[in-house]
Amino acid sequence: MNADPDTIVALATPSGVGGIGVIRLSGPQAVALAEAIAGGGIRSRRATHRRLRATDGTVIDDGIVMVFPGPHSYTGEDVVELQGHGSPVLLQQLVETARGLGARLARPGEFTERAYLNGRLDLAQAEAVADLIHARTAAAARLARNSLDGALAREIEPVAAEIRELRVLIEAEIDFGETDLESAVAPEVADRVAALVAGVEALRARLHPARVYSTGMRLALVGAPNVGKSSLMNRLADAEVAIVTDRPGTTRDLLRANIAIDGIPVELVDTAGMHDSADEVERIGIERARDAAAGADLVLEIRDMARPDARAALPDLPGIPVLRVWNKADLMPGASVADGLLVSAVTGSGLDRLRAAIREQAGLADGAGERFSVRTRHLEGLENVATALGRIRAEQPPDLIAEDLRLAERALDGLLGRGDHEALLGAIFAGFCIGK
Repeated sequence: MNADPDTIVALATPSGVGGIGVIRLSGPQAVALAEAIAGGGIRSRRATHRRLRATDGTVIDDGIVMVFPGPHSYTGEDVVELQGHGSPVLLQQLVETARGLGARLARPGEFTERAYLNGRLDLAQAEAVADLIHARTAAAARLARNSLDGALAREIEPVAAEIRELRVLIEAEIDFGETDLESAVAPEVADRVAALVAGVEALRARLHPARVYSTGMRLALVGAPNVGKSSLMNRLADAEVAIVTDRPGTTRDLLRANIAIDGIPVELVDTAGMHDSADEVERIGIERARDAAAGADLVLEIRDMARPDARAALPDLPGIPVLRVWNKADLMPGASVADGLLVSAVTGSGLDRLRAAIREQAGLADGAGERFSVRTRHLEGLENVATALGRIRAEQPPDLIAEDLRLAERALDGLLGRGDHEALLGAIFAGFCIGK
């Protein structure tokens, strides 16, 4: 349970002008502070209309007060929401009034941190709250919602249960066995551990693609001048993001557009045409194009069907996949290609195949990994579990087997935030917005 005696306060709705704004309080004095602002007799879990006043009795606003008693609240503590008009000035006055009465301004993510500390959420669910708030596509929001329902914990709980059972088995032999050097149950443990390792590695491989829904993808469009990079960018973005002319070298700097491709958040980067140039400004743009390609998750090498010899000298891109896209198919009706995709930025033909290919490059073909939101930390945790279990051999002394099982269980506990992980919590909740 959270031992922090402070009552915290923060604006829970976005800053700026709006129809309504919500001030949230949580902690042992939340109800008392709300009554000092709105008057006594507030009923729990009922919307009560009140005049909200400063400490000197001056009316700040008319609004709604709602009380959610702990432990059945978001944070597990007494929580109060003051709903007023969405004026930044009035809302700030309410926050300052609560602070003057003894509340402390909440740290980023502190409400959700208290929900975790009070057992209302596990750590993966708490992270899902942030993922849901920051979701850039409907698909990302859906996966975060599944995580908030505890989907990740349900996925890994059978692994945790099996590890606990194996620890009981081997540690019982340590306590009651005849020797510390050999184990009669070690072969059975090793066989079951081998199956566990295979399962954990398969789970990690299955979950890895879903990470792209929270991190997004960066796609760099590169190629020779005038092959249609900017036209293709505009078609994918469904907006006139880039200036398009028949003059080679129109694009001289990086142009960016944030879009969604089948639910995947994607940053498109249009680049200057790569070629030998004596123009200093154009050379700088070409160098930036090379840097953009080196920093991309996927490079779309754009070629011109009408000018097949027009190609750019791509830089070395170790580990970065390159997808060749032949543009201007509308100029070559009936043509086909054997080394890439055929599209037309003018008519839109072939773009569905291009989107499918991008999705496949992200590892999401056939809906793979689309179960819940996944973070790098989750994948690293599963890798640590597999590493610890992978060291176990039947010929090892039982105490070594027991230690690796303990380390595997600890890695799983860290994944869900069970146990003492103060530094980890600080890093995770620092990325939340204030008021959540």
